[in-house]
Amino acid sequence: MKKIVFFDAKDYDIQSFDKANEGGEYEIKYYETRLSMDTVSLAKGADVVCVFVNDDVGADVIDALCDMGVKLIALRCAGYNNVDIERAYGRINVVRVPAYSPYAVAEHAMALLLTSVRRIHKAYNRTRDYNFSLSGLTGFDLHGKTVGVIGTGKIGRIFIDICKGFGMNIICYDKFPQENSGLNYVSIDEIWEKSDIISFHCPLTDENHHMVNADSIAKMKKGVILINTSRGALIDADALVTGIKDRKIGAACLDVYEEESDVFFHDRSGHIIDDDTLARLISMPNVIVTSHQAFLTEEALSNIADTTLNNIKQFFETDRCDNEICYKCQKFAGCPKKHLNKCF
Repeated sequence: MKKIVFFDAKDYDIQSFDKANEGGEYEIKYYETRLSMDTVSLAKGADVVCVFVNDDVGADVIDALCDMGVKLIALRCAGYNNVDIERAYGRINVVRVPAYSPYAVAEHAMALLLTSVRRIHKAYNRTRDYNFSLSGLTGFDLHGKTVGVIGTGKIGRIFIDICKGFGMNIICYDKFPQENSGLNYVSIDEIWEKSDIISFHCPLTDENHHMVNADSIAKMKKGVILINTSRGALIDADALVTGIKDRKIGAACLDVYEEESDVFFHDRSGHIIDDDTLARLISMPNVIVTSHQAFLTEEALSNIADTTLNNIKQFFETDRCDNEICYKCQKFAGCPKKHLNKCF
């Protein structure tokens, strides 16, 4: 029986994985703590470590895992920017869950947008205090507005379909545009210049780190709304604060934040937030922050658990996995997976 050591485990993770493993095929040990050099020793004796977005799977951790004989790093998420996949190459395999529920994330992005433009969060708080005034609650129609979608993978395409239902004009940017998709691809500068709303649905890479910065904000329409349900570091948070203060950015809807790892997924209600930038963003009336919950639906949790365990099963039974990832895959640099069905 293969042993899986599970880091950064939450109650909903344990419930969904125990259900997926109800036949007892795997021995799973859950730890609430995150993976780091301080905690990597907990993986001793494991065949697999199962990690999430805020676990530290850097070079030193990978070295330690290899020294302990761990064979597989199983991400229970789509993103892998927290993993040093170049260090892992040829030494320890990395698999992920590329599409657990793209509907969940796309729908959350639209929920954030509707909440922002129709002031639903403010109205909710008012009526709970029996304040039924409409003053300050004026929104605007989404119909006819131009939305710029950055990233046209599964989540991005579903978000586009949702926007079509609202009668929005849609322009797209993707480093690797899909042929014959019928999508209106434009340059990134056109996204900045023409969009009333910009929504991010792309992975984080070295190239697009802080793609929203002082220079790109300067090119945007006055009053633009930014939605980020992808990765926090796509946006320079300090530049975002400045853009909001200067009235250039009309609103920001954030489910992710660059320095979220010490804050998100925990109850900090009784604590002072040390991150001044995050605290300032949360205090702004035109900023909505949710704590990386876009993925959190029953369907998504079930798919994450099933896909993760299937990845592990496929890897150990066939010495390969359809959802394996490596740095050569990421850089499109001739990964042998295309002809060997495995990265190495």
